[in-house]
Amino acid sequence: MTVTEHRPHTLDGWCSPPKGSNPAARAIRLANVPLDVGASLPEVVVTFQTWGRLNARRDNAVLVEHALTGDSHVVGAAGPGQPSAGWWPDLIGPGQPLDTRELYVVAANVLGGCRGTTGPASAAPDGAPWGARFPRVTIRDQVRVEALLADHLGVDVWRLVLGGSMGGMRAVEWAAGHPDRTRSALVIASAPWATADQIAWGRAQMQAIVSDPDFQGGDYYGTGRSPRAGLGLARQIAHTTYRSADEFEDRFGRAAQDSENPLAGGRFAVESYLDHQADKLVARFDAGAYLHLTAAMATHDITRDRGDLTDVLGGFGGILRVAAVDSDRLFPVELSELMARAHGDDPVRVIRSRHGHDGFLIETDQIAGVVSEVVADTRPARTRCVG
Repeated sequence: MTVTEHRPHTLDGWCSPPKGSNPAARAIRLANVPLDVGASLPEVVVTFQTWGRLNARRDNAVLVEHALTGDSHVVGAAGPGQPSAGWWPDLIGPGQPLDTRELYVVAANVLGGCRGTTGPASAAPDGAPWGARFPRVTIRDQVRVEALLADHLGVDVWRLVLGGSMGGMRAVEWAAGHPDRTRSALVIASAPWATADQIAWGRAQMQAIVSDPDFQGGDYYGTGRSPRAGLGLARQIAHTTYRSADEFEDRFGRAAQDSENPLAGGRFAVESYLDHQADKLVARFDAGAYLHLTAAMATHDITRDRGDLTDVLGGFGGILRVAAVDSDRLFPVELSELMARAHGDDPVRVIRSRHGHDGFLIETDQIAGVVSEVVADTRPARTRCVG
Protein backbone atom coordinates (compact mmCIF):
# COMPACT_ATOMS: atom_id res chain seq x y z
CA MET A 1 0.00 0.00 0.00
CA THR A 2 1.39 3.38 -0.99
CA VAL A 3 1.43 6.05 1.71
CA THR A 4 2.59 9.61 1.15
CA GLU A 5 2.41 12.63 3.42
CA HIS A 6 1.47 16.03 2.11
CA ARG A 7 -0.09 19.33 2.98
CA PRO A 8 -3.07 19.66 0.65
CA HIS A 9 -4.03 23.07 -0.65
CA THR A 10 -7.57 22.66 0.67
CA LEU A 11 -7.83 20.45 3.72
CA ASP A 12 -11.52 20.73 4.41
CA GLY A 13 -13.16 20.38 1.01
CA TRP A 14 -16.85 21.21 0.91
CA CYS A 15 -16.96 22.27 4.55
CA SER A 16 -13.98 24.56 4.69
CA PRO A 17 -14.24 28.31 5.13
CA PRO A 18 -13.69 30.12 1.83
CA LYS A 19 -10.21 31.30 2.76
CA GLY A 20 -7.24 29.52 4.26
CA SER A 21 -6.77 26.12 5.80
CA ASN A 22 -6.00 24.79 9.24
CA PRO A 23 -2.24 25.32 9.62
CA ALA A 24 -1.99 22.69 12.36
CA ALA A 25 -3.30 19.87 10.18
CA ARG A 26 -1.27 17.37 8.19
CA ALA A 27 -2.43 14.72 5.76
CA ILE A 28 -1.36 11.45 4.22
CA ARG A 29 -2.60 9.59 1.16
CA LEU A 30 -3.43 5.89 1.29
CA ALA A 31 -3.92 3.76 -1.80
CA ASN A 32 -6.46 0.94 -2.27
CA VAL A 33 -8.12 0.87 1.13
CA PRO A 34 -10.48 -2.15 1.49
CA LEU A 35 -13.98 -1.63 2.88
CA ASP A 36 -16.43 -3.92 4.64
CA VAL A 37 -18.88 -3.68 1.74
CA GLY A 38 -16.38 -5.57 -0.43
CA ALA A 39 -15.26 -2.60 -2.47
CA SER A 40 -12.14 -0.51 -1.97
CA LEU A 41 -11.34 3.15 -2.17
CA PRO A 42 -8.52 3.75 -4.66
CA GLU A 43 -7.26 6.71 -2.63
CA VAL A 44 -7.95 7.97 0.87
CA VAL A 45 -6.59 11.24 2.20
CA VAL A 46 -6.39 11.25 6.01
CA THR A 47 -6.08 14.62 7.72
CA PHE A 48 -4.89 14.67 11.31
CA GLN A 49 -3.26 16.72 14.05
CA THR A 50 -0.64 15.75 16.61
CA TRP A 51 0.61 17.17 19.89
CA GLY A 52 3.81 16.21 21.69
CA ARG A 53 6.39 13.76 20.39
CA LEU A 54 6.59 10.00 19.99
CA ASN A 55 9.24 8.75 22.40
CA ALA A 56 12.09 6.41 21.53
CA ARG A 57 10.22 3.39 22.92
CA ARG A 58 7.14 4.38 20.88
CA ASP A 59 4.92 3.58 23.85
CA ASN A 60 3.43 7.00 24.67
CA ALA A 61 0.93 7.46 21.83
CA VAL A 62 -2.72 8.35 22.50
CA LEU A 63 -5.51 8.44 19.91
CA VAL A 64 -8.42 10.84 20.50
CA GLU A 65 -11.58 9.93 18.59
CA HIS A 66 -14.07 12.66 17.65
CA ALA A 67 -17.85 12.33 17.54
CA LEU A 68 -20.27 12.67 14.61
CA THR A 69 -19.76 16.33 13.71
CA GLY A 70 -16.41 16.78 15.41
CA ASP A 71 -12.94 16.75 13.87
CA SER A 72 -9.26 16.59 14.73
CA HIS A 73 -9.32 20.11 16.21
CA VAL A 74 -9.71 18.77 19.74
CA VAL A 75 -8.28 21.84 21.48
CA GLY A 76 -7.49 25.37 20.42
CA ALA A 77 -9.22 28.49 19.23
CA ALA A 78 -11.17 28.99 16.03
CA GLY A 79 -9.11 30.40 13.20
CA PRO A 80 -8.14 30.00 9.54
CA GLY A 81 -9.55 26.76 8.23
CA GLN A 82 -11.17 26.02 11.58
CA PRO A 83 -14.60 27.62 12.08
CA SER A 84 -15.06 26.52 15.68
CA ALA A 85 -12.98 26.17 18.82
CA GLY A 86 -11.78 22.80 20.04
CA TRP A 87 -14.54 20.50 21.24
CA TRP A 88 -12.70 19.10 24.31
CA PRO A 89 -11.01 22.23 25.75
CA ASP A 90 -8.18 21.85 28.24
CA LEU A 91 -7.74 18.15 27.49
CA ILE A 92 -4.41 18.25 25.61
CA GLY A 93 -1.27 20.20 26.43
CA PRO A 94 1.45 20.63 29.05
CA GLY A 95 -0.04 19.90 32.45
CA GLN A 96 -3.39 18.84 31.01
CA PRO A 97 -4.94 15.35 31.41
CA LEU A 98 -3.27 14.34 28.14
CA ASP A 99 0.04 15.91 29.11
CA THR A 100 2.13 16.52 26.01
CA ARG A 101 5.30 16.58 28.08
CA GLU A 102 4.71 12.84 28.49
CA LEU A 103 2.33 11.81 25.68
CA TYR A 104 2.17 11.90 21.90
CA VAL A 105 -1.46 12.69 21.09
CA VAL A 106 -3.05 12.06 17.69
CA ALA A 107 -6.50 13.00 16.40
CA ALA A 108 -7.64 12.18 12.86
CA ASN A 109 -10.63 13.31 10.86
CA VAL A 110 -12.86 10.33 10.20
CA LEU A 111 -13.32 8.47 6.92
CA GLY A 112 -16.59 9.54 5.27
CA GLY A 113 -16.60 12.97 6.89
CA CYS A 114 -15.91 16.40 5.53
CA ARG A 115 -13.10 17.87 7.58
CA GLY A 116 -10.23 16.81 5.36
CA THR A 117 -10.36 13.02 5.31
CA THR A 118 -11.92 11.47 2.20
CA GLY A 119 -15.71 11.59 2.08
CA PRO A 120 -18.53 12.13 -0.43
CA ALA A 121 -17.41 15.70 -1.16
CA SER A 122 -13.88 14.56 -2.05
CA ALA A 123 -12.66 14.09 -5.61
CA ALA A 124 -13.07 10.62 -7.10
CA PRO A 125 -10.46 9.26 -9.52
CA ASP A 126 -12.21 11.03 -12.41
CA GLY A 127 -11.76 14.39 -10.69
CA ALA A 128 -15.47 14.93 -9.95
CA PRO A 129 -16.83 14.74 -6.40
CA TRP A 130 -17.75 11.25 -5.25
CA GLY A 131 -21.28 12.36 -4.39
CA ALA A 132 -23.78 9.51 -4.68
CA ARG A 133 -21.01 7.15 -5.82
CA PHE A 134 -19.24 7.24 -2.46
CA PRO A 135 -19.46 3.74 -0.93
CA ARG A 136 -20.98 3.07 2.46
CA VAL A 137 -18.35 2.91 5.18
CA THR A 138 -18.48 1.37 8.64
CA ILE A 139 -16.95 2.09 12.01
CA ARG A 140 -14.58 -0.80 11.30
CA ASP A 141 -13.53 0.84 8.03
CA GLN A 142 -12.82 4.06 9.89
CA VAL A 143 -10.66 2.23 12.43
CA ARG A 144 -8.90 0.37 9.60
CA VAL A 145 -7.87 3.74 8.16
CA GLU A 146 -6.72 4.91 11.60
CA ALA A 147 -4.59 1.77 11.88
CA LEU A 148 -2.92 2.63 8.59
CA LEU A 149 -2.29 6.14 9.91
CA ALA A 150 -0.75 4.62 13.04
CA ASP A 151 1.55 2.54 10.82
CA HIS A 152 2.66 5.69 9.03
CA LEU A 153 3.32 7.50 12.33
CA GLY A 154 5.34 4.59 13.71
CA VAL A 155 2.78 3.74 16.40
CA ASP A 156 2.71 -0.03 16.95
CA VAL A 157 0.53 0.09 20.07
CA TRP A 158 -1.64 2.91 21.40
CA ARG A 159 -1.14 3.54 25.08
CA LEU A 160 -4.71 4.82 25.12
CA VAL A 161 -7.58 5.22 22.65
CA LEU A 162 -10.43 7.38 23.89
CA GLY A 163 -13.56 9.00 22.57
CA GLY A 164 -17.20 9.76 23.19
CA SER A 165 -20.38 8.88 21.27
CA MET A 166 -19.32 7.91 17.72
CA GLY A 167 -15.75 8.39 18.94
CA GLY A 168 -16.47 5.88 21.68
CA MET A 169 -17.68 3.43 19.04
CA ARG A 170 -14.29 3.64 17.37
CA ALA A 171 -12.46 3.41 20.70
CA VAL A 172 -14.20 0.16 21.64
CA GLU A 173 -13.73 -1.12 18.08
CA TRP A 174 -9.98 -0.65 18.56
CA ALA A 175 -10.18 -2.87 21.67
CA ALA A 176 -12.33 -5.45 19.88
CA GLY A 177 -10.69 -5.48 16.47
CA HIS A 178 -7.08 -4.54 17.25
CA PRO A 179 -6.48 -5.75 20.81
CA ASP A 180 -2.79 -6.30 20.10
CA ARG A 181 -2.42 -2.62 19.23
CA THR A 182 -4.50 -1.17 22.08
CA ARG A 183 -3.07 -1.08 25.58
CA SER A 184 -6.13 0.69 27.00
CA ALA A 185 -9.40 2.19 25.81
CA LEU A 186 -11.67 4.79 27.37
CA VAL A 187 -15.22 4.59 25.98
CA ILE A 188 -17.45 7.50 26.95
CA ALA A 189 -21.21 7.84 26.41
CA SER A 190 -21.21 5.12 23.79
CA ALA A 191 -22.24 1.51 23.14
CA PRO A 192 -21.01 -1.89 21.95
CA TRP A 193 -23.58 -1.75 19.14
CA ALA A 194 -26.20 0.60 17.78
CA THR A 195 -29.59 -0.01 19.38
CA ALA A 196 -32.90 0.00 17.55
CA ASP A 197 -33.70 3.33 19.23
CA GLN A 198 -30.47 4.91 17.95
CA ILE A 199 -30.99 3.49 14.46
CA ALA A 200 -34.54 4.86 14.43
CA TRP A 201 -33.46 8.38 15.38
CA GLY A 202 -30.69 8.22 12.78
CA ARG A 203 -33.15 7.07 10.12
CA ALA A 204 -35.32 10.14 10.69
CA GLN A 205 -32.26 12.37 10.33
CA MET A 206 -31.14 10.68 7.11
CA GLN A 207 -34.64 10.93 5.63
CA ALA A 208 -34.68 14.64 6.39
CA ILE A 209 -31.59 15.05 4.23
CA VAL A 210 -32.48 12.79 1.31
CA SER A 211 -36.01 14.25 1.14
CA ASP A 212 -34.68 17.76 0.57
CA PRO A 213 -35.05 18.48 -3.18
CA ASP A 214 -31.65 20.15 -3.14
CA PHE A 215 -30.04 16.83 -2.18
CA GLN A 216 -30.36 15.86 -5.85
CA GLY A 217 -29.80 12.19 -5.19
CA GLY A 218 -26.50 12.99 -3.50
CA ASP A 219 -24.93 14.73 -6.49
CA TYR A 220 -25.42 18.32 -5.39
CA TYR A 221 -21.72 19.21 -5.16
CA GLY A 222 -20.81 22.02 -7.51
CA THR A 223 -24.43 22.73 -8.48
CA GLY A 224 -24.82 25.84 -6.36
CA ARG A 225 -27.56 24.15 -4.34
CA SER A 226 -27.21 21.97 -1.28
CA PRO A 227 -29.69 20.37 1.14
CA ARG A 228 -29.29 23.00 3.83
CA ALA A 229 -32.88 22.67 5.03
CA GLY A 230 -32.62 18.88 5.28
CA LEU A 231 -29.34 19.05 7.18
CA GLY A 232 -30.77 21.66 9.53
CA LEU A 233 -33.79 19.49 10.25
CA ALA A 234 -31.55 16.47 10.82
CA ARG A 235 -29.56 18.48 13.34
CA GLN A 236 -32.71 19.55 15.17
CA ILE A 237 -33.85 15.94 15.46
CA ALA A 238 -30.43 14.86 16.67
CA HIS A 239 -29.99 17.70 19.12
CA THR A 240 -33.26 16.86 20.79
CA THR A 241 -31.78 13.45 21.64
CA TYR A 242 -28.47 14.97 22.74
CA ARG A 243 -30.05 16.96 25.59
CA SER A 244 -32.25 15.86 28.45
CA ALA A 245 -35.95 16.60 28.82
CA ASP A 246 -35.29 18.05 32.27
CA GLU A 247 -32.76 20.50 30.87
CA PHE A 248 -35.19 21.65 28.18
CA GLU A 249 -37.90 22.14 30.78
CA ASP A 250 -35.60 24.02 33.17
CA ARG A 251 -34.06 26.25 30.49
CA PHE A 252 -37.06 26.97 28.29
CA GLY A 253 -40.30 25.61 29.67
CA ARG A 254 -43.15 27.08 27.63
CA ALA A 255 -41.55 30.49 27.27
CA ALA A 256 -41.92 32.35 23.99
CA GLN A 257 -38.88 33.51 22.06
CA ASP A 258 -38.38 37.19 22.91
CA SER A 259 -41.37 39.13 21.57
CA GLU A 260 -42.69 36.30 19.41
CA ASN A 261 -46.18 34.97 20.10
CA PRO A 262 -46.63 31.22 19.52
CA LEU A 263 -50.40 31.73 19.29
CA ALA A 264 -49.79 33.95 16.25
CA GLY A 265 -47.27 31.62 14.62
CA GLY A 266 -44.21 32.77 16.56
CA ARG A 267 -41.70 30.43 18.13
CA PHE A 268 -41.27 29.03 21.58
CA ALA A 269 -37.83 29.64 23.05
CA VAL A 270 -36.91 25.96 22.71
CA GLU A 271 -37.79 26.12 19.00
CA SER A 272 -35.50 29.12 18.55
CA TYR A 273 -32.74 27.19 20.30
CA LEU A 274 -33.10 24.27 17.88
CA ASP A 275 -33.11 26.69 14.92
CA HIS A 276 -29.84 28.15 16.22
CA GLN A 277 -28.24 24.71 16.53
CA ALA A 278 -29.31 23.88 12.98
CA ASP A 279 -27.88 27.12 11.58
CA LYS A 280 -24.55 26.54 13.30
CA LEU A 281 -24.12 23.07 11.85
CA VAL A 282 -25.26 23.99 8.34
CA ALA A 283 -22.60 26.70 8.28
CA ARG A 284 -19.75 24.24 8.88
CA PHE A 285 -20.77 20.70 7.87
CA ASP A 286 -21.74 18.76 4.77
CA ALA A 287 -25.06 16.95 4.48
CA GLY A 288 -23.56 14.05 2.51
CA ALA A 289 -20.95 13.46 5.19
CA TYR A 290 -23.62 13.64 7.89
CA LEU A 291 -25.61 11.01 5.98
CA HIS A 292 -22.67 8.61 5.64
CA LEU A 293 -21.49 8.98 9.22
CA THR A 294 -24.99 8.43 10.59
CA ALA A 295 -25.28 5.27 8.48
CA ALA A 296 -21.88 4.10 9.77
CA MET A 297 -23.07 4.51 13.35
CA ALA A 298 -26.16 2.42 12.59
CA THR A 299 -24.01 -0.53 11.46
CA HIS A 300 -21.77 -0.40 14.53
CA ASP A 301 -21.58 -3.77 16.30
CA ILE A 302 -18.34 -5.03 17.81
CA THR A 303 -19.76 -8.56 18.06
CA ARG A 304 -20.47 -8.93 14.34
CA ASP A 305 -18.75 -12.16 13.18
CA ARG A 306 -16.79 -12.30 16.44
CA GLY A 307 -18.99 -14.06 18.99
CA ASP A 308 -20.89 -12.63 21.94
CA LEU A 309 -19.90 -9.56 23.91
CA THR A 310 -18.11 -11.53 26.62
CA ASP A 311 -16.07 -13.32 23.96
CA VAL A 312 -15.07 -10.03 22.39
CA LEU A 313 -14.37 -7.80 25.38
CA GLY A 314 -13.58 -10.53 27.87
CA GLY A 315 -10.71 -11.50 25.60
CA PHE A 316 -9.28 -7.99 25.56
CA GLY A 317 -6.24 -8.08 27.79
CA GLY A 318 -5.80 -4.34 28.17
CA ILE A 319 -7.55 -1.81 30.36
CA LEU A 320 -11.11 -1.00 29.31
CA ARG A 321 -12.51 2.00 31.15
CA VAL A 322 -16.14 2.90 30.48
CA ALA A 323 -17.87 6.16 31.39
CA ALA A 324 -21.51 7.15 30.97
CA VAL A 325 -23.62 10.28 31.47
CA ASP A 326 -26.42 9.68 33.98
CA SER A 327 -28.99 11.77 32.04
CA ASP A 328 -28.10 10.38 28.59
CA ARG A 329 -31.27 9.18 26.86
CA LEU A 330 -29.55 8.31 23.56
CA PHE A 331 -26.71 6.20 25.00
CA PRO A 332 -28.16 5.20 28.38
CA VAL A 333 -25.96 4.02 31.22
CA GLU A 334 -27.08 0.41 30.74
CA LEU A 335 -25.14 0.20 27.45
CA SER A 336 -21.95 1.21 29.23
CA GLU A 337 -22.64 -1.34 31.95
CA LEU A 338 -22.88 -4.08 29.31
CA MET A 339 -19.35 -3.29 28.13
CA ALA A 340 -17.91 -2.99 31.62
CA ARG A 341 -19.39 -6.32 32.75
CA ALA A 342 -18.27 -8.11 29.60
CA HIS A 343 -14.68 -7.05 30.18
CA GLY A 344 -14.47 -7.60 33.93
CA ASP A 345 -15.46 -6.08 37.24
CA ASP A 346 -14.28 -2.48 36.71
CA PRO A 347 -17.38 -0.34 37.38
CA VAL A 348 -18.71 2.31 35.02
CA ARG A 349 -17.59 5.85 35.79
CA VAL A 350 -20.78 7.93 35.91
CA ILE A 351 -20.67 11.53 34.74
CA ARG A 352 -23.26 13.57 36.63
CA SER A 353 -24.93 16.06 34.30
CA ARG A 354 -28.29 17.66 33.58
CA HIS A 355 -27.30 18.08 29.92
CA GLY A 356 -28.00 14.57 28.62
CA HIS A 357 -25.73 12.95 26.04
CA ASP A 358 -23.86 16.21 25.45
CA GLY A 359 -22.64 15.98 29.01
CA PHE A 360 -19.57 14.17 27.68
CA LEU A 361 -18.61 17.44 25.96
CA ILE A 362 -19.84 19.85 28.62
CA GLU A 363 -18.71 18.32 31.93
CA THR A 364 -15.05 18.92 31.18
CA ASP A 365 -13.88 18.70 34.80
CA GLN A 366 -15.42 15.26 35.29
CA ILE A 367 -14.12 14.07 31.92
CA ALA A 368 -10.66 15.36 32.83
CA GLY A 369 -10.78 13.32 36.02
CA VAL A 370 -11.65 10.09 34.19
CA VAL A 371 -8.98 10.70 31.54
CA SER A 372 -6.34 11.49 34.17
CA GLU A 373 -7.24 8.28 36.00
CA VAL A 374 -6.79 6.02 33.01
CA VAL A 375 -3.59 7.78 31.95
CA ALA A 376 -2.18 7.17 35.43
CA ASP A 377 -3.24 3.53 35.30
CA THR A 378 -1.34 3.03 32.04
CA ARG A 379 1.81 4.86 33.11
CA PRO A 380 4.84 2.53 32.95
CA ALA A 381 6.27 1.63 36.33
CA ARG A 382 9.51 3.43 37.08
CA THR A 383 12.52 1.22 37.66
CA ARG A 384 14.38 1.93 40.88
CA CYS A 385 18.14 2.37 40.73
CA VAL A 386 20.12 0.16 43.10
CA GLY A 387 23.51 1.05 44.51
